[in-house]
Amino acid sequence: MKPLTQSVQERVLVLDGAMGTMIQRYNLTEADFRGTRFAGLPGQMKGNNDMLCLTRPDVVQDIHRKYLEAGADIIETNTFNATSVSQADYHTQDLVRDINLQGARLARALADEYTLRTPHKPRYVAGSVGPTNKTCSMSPDVNNPAFRALTFDELCLAYTEQMTALLQGGVDALLVETIFDTLNAKAAICAAQDAMQLTGRKVPLMLSVTVADQGGRTLSGQTLDAFLASVEHADIFSVGLNCSFGAAQMKPFLEHLAARAPYYISVYPNAGLPNSLGEYDQTPEQMALEIKEFLDEGLVNIVGGCCGTTDEYIARFVPLAAATLPRVPVAPSAFLRLSGLDRLEVKPENNFVNVGERCNVAGSRKFLRLIGEKKYSEALGIARKQVEDGAQVIDINMDDGLLDARAEMVNFLNLIASEPDIARVPVMIDSSDWKVIEAGLKCLQGKSIVNSISLKEGEERFLEHARAVRRYGAAVVVMAFDEQGQADTYERRIEVCARAYRLLTEQAGLAPQDIIFDPNVLAIATGMDEHANYAVDFIRATRWIRENLPGAHVSGGVSNLSFAFRGNNYLREAMHAVFLYHAIEAGMDMGIVNPASSVLYTDISADLLERIEDVILNRRPDAAERLLEAAHSTQNLSAKVAGTEVPDWRKAPLEERLQQSLIKGISDFLEEDLHEALKTYAQAVDIIEGPLMSGMQRVGNLFGEGKMFLPQVVKTARTMKAAVAILRPYIEAGKAGRGTSAGRVLLATVKGDVHDIGKNIVSVVMSCNGYEIIDLGVMVPAEVIVRRAIEEKVDMVGLSGLITPSLEEMSHVAAEMEKAGLDIPLLIGGATTSRLHTALKIAPVYHAPVVHLKDASQNAGMAARLMNPDSRVALSNELNEEYNRLREENAVKHQETVPLEKARENRLKLF
Repeated sequence: MKPLTQSVQERVLVLDGAMGTMIQRYNLTEADFRGTRFAGLPGQMKGNNDMLCLTRPDVVQDIHRKYLEAGADIIETNTFNATSVSQADYHTQDLVRDINLQGARLARALADEYTLRTPHKPRYVAGSVGPTNKTCSMSPDVNNPAFRALTFDELCLAYTEQMTALLQGGVDALLVETIFDTLNAKAAICAAQDAMQLTGRKVPLMLSVTVADQGGRTLSGQTLDAFLASVEHADIFSVGLNCSFGAAQMKPFLEHLAARAPYYISVYPNAGLPNSLGEYDQTPEQMALEIKEFLDEGLVNIVGGCCGTTDEYIARFVPLAAATLPRVPVAPSAFLRLSGLDRLEVKPENNFVNVGERCNVAGSRKFLRLIGEKKYSEALGIARKQVEDGAQVIDINMDDGLLDARAEMVNFLNLIASEPDIARVPVMIDSSDWKVIEAGLKCLQGKSIVNSISLKEGEERFLEHARAVRRYGAAVVVMAFDEQGQADTYERRIEVCARAYRLLTEQAGLAPQDIIFDPNVLAIATGMDEHANYAVDFIRATRWIRENLPGAHVSGGVSNLSFAFRGNNYLREAMHAVFLYHAIEAGMDMGIVNPASSVLYTDISADLLERIEDVILNRRPDAAERLLEAAHSTQNLSAKVAGTEVPDWRKAPLEERLQQSLIKGISDFLEEDLHEALKTYAQAVDIIEGPLMSGMQRVGNLFGEGKMFLPQVVKTARTMKAAVAILRPYIEAGKAGRGTSAGRVLLATVKGDVHDIGKNIVSVVMSCNGYEIIDLGVMVPAEVIVRRAIEEKVDMVGLSGLITPSLEEMSHVAAEMEKAGLDIPLLIGGATTSRLHTALKIAPVYHAPVVHLKDASQNAGMAARLMNPDSRVALSNELNEEYNRLREENAVKHQETVPLEKARENRLKLF
């Protein structure tokens, strides 16, 4: 028989519909569920549909037959709840193997029968594996958020038992469905690997997730992007959506998944939304029209039905699928993808990923004390503060001789899972004890980072740990350490890293982008000559790794560098800023740092900068002595950083003071400076458009040059927000008594992006110019933007986004506006947006004017041109000309060439 993996490439396959809905039609009694064999079991058995595999196999086979007669290519076994976890509610956990074995055999027999009838249309069996009625990521006890009713290991064993029987019964694939908790799904993935190894049968692994709300998150809080990052380590055949919604409500999430998942895509929605009685009213004809949209737009490879669907529905889908070409999966990403509740994609444009260092008992006395005293709420506050300060990953370390590190790690990670504002970022599990690391990995639904493994104990142990990292779906920090000890020279660093890279990629099966090397940040200026090259060798090794070990990343514990200057915080932070500037330029793209660090590269005086660089780059033999001399004078600077003295920049002119407040992220002086500015500037909005916007532009330039990092940019955004809040009453007062509205503008930060500072500034500026603003906030889905634009009868839509994934979402919004028949201008703005991207990706999918604006000060003037019919036509023509020019220039720049020999083969042959 043609394998499933081949058929899915040739045509869109049809999955069956709901088993439970069909069973209800038979009006079975308690006696049917018990049969004679289980008459003496305690409790109620009715409702335990899986038991029918043993007590009423005729009913189960009749349902399979009806779906096969309807034309289904794939039928699911009647085993959705057939794990010991779920069957324990019926006291039938000892029957799990029998249920799954029989369930697989019943479906197998029918599938084989129909395959013989229609060899051109082989029929397949998917082993149905449900989520169970318990969750590994959430506590069932609101008073004890760290408690779990089920552990990862317990669930993995339960799934292994089920899947082993399904495989032995002859299923063609394993379908882990209705996933609401990704940690449960990761346990199922581990179990699938174990079951396939136990049975010697490798079959396609299918995953189907269910979103819990219109925001597109699972019940355990993950976005679909975060979910994909969490499971990408597995050998996955298909990923899809089922349950929760009808086809219409599911469509935006399906579009999102299909655009990003490098797998075949499945979808099996409910028959619409349930009515007040919990019944599904959507007819097969109505649902088929919605399914047809999925097929016509090339979104799916496998389509079927969930709750409320029957063989009548599936029969409607079959001819639609037969008339459609299958979707071609997108290429897998070459970038490192991490996740908490949200995804973090590590790309070159990220500049540098900050790993917060303060939740480390070895590095923070306060954190150690709080954990030791069981003051977990306060300890969580430290984690929360780091995320607020811009940490994109948080490092957790519980290694202390007086703590039960394993228990504390599990407890703290479980507590973090109950705090969405912390859990949204990925976690770095940091321990020198492998048992602690493994216990931590079993607590996290997201894709985390293991810190760390090394060759210290030899290749066998190294590979054992690396394979475990891959099994649990994590990335890994690899220390430059081997059997000979810590690598502390350039030569030893690259030797150890090259060997580790080869082992990880060739023998352990790790993706190169999941490897993060730490070439050892060691203390400098210690007075020992042999330490003089530690920093410069790290930087040289970083450059070598990025050039010679494709895909790998470089990280390090930055605070180790300045260990010799403990107590002099200003000098330490200055050394870190200078080191990071050079290391990032060489390719270091991650680091364990203090996200609240307040010293910028540009803050450091020329003399001190020279002395620090002399030490870091080892440019002169007396570098350490000269830095020690300077250390005494920097004690006063430490006091200024701590806020005990007025900093020198406060003596600058007003505009410079305002800009420095933004650059440094200090709001202490805003009230004073802004009230002074109100006496100088004619209108409050002029202050925003003048010195404040200039300050934001300077921040953007410093970030691009590697002289500022994301936590500092986050502080800048907060400071700007505070400045706008101070000025808002004056702006509102200036608007009082103004006449009619200049126009209605809808503003939104697109789905997947939580940043609103740019949008808020635009809102203020345009309000001051007489426009009525409808602000939808952040994380706004495309369908909401389109619907509200129509309902509010707006004159234009403005989209904002700070992060790179927002660019793709903006294109999606534009396409949805086109589908809806809107004919209003679309304004594009945000840190990652550009004129070129707008020309290449957004303008081509929307016929009305699409305008890219580089900052808020341009919005009002551009809006005025768009509101005037005559100037709008002229502007539209200007934009078309400019965008065409940009596209042509880009095409020339990226024109593909072929080798000379190939070009000669393609020559025009006249004779």
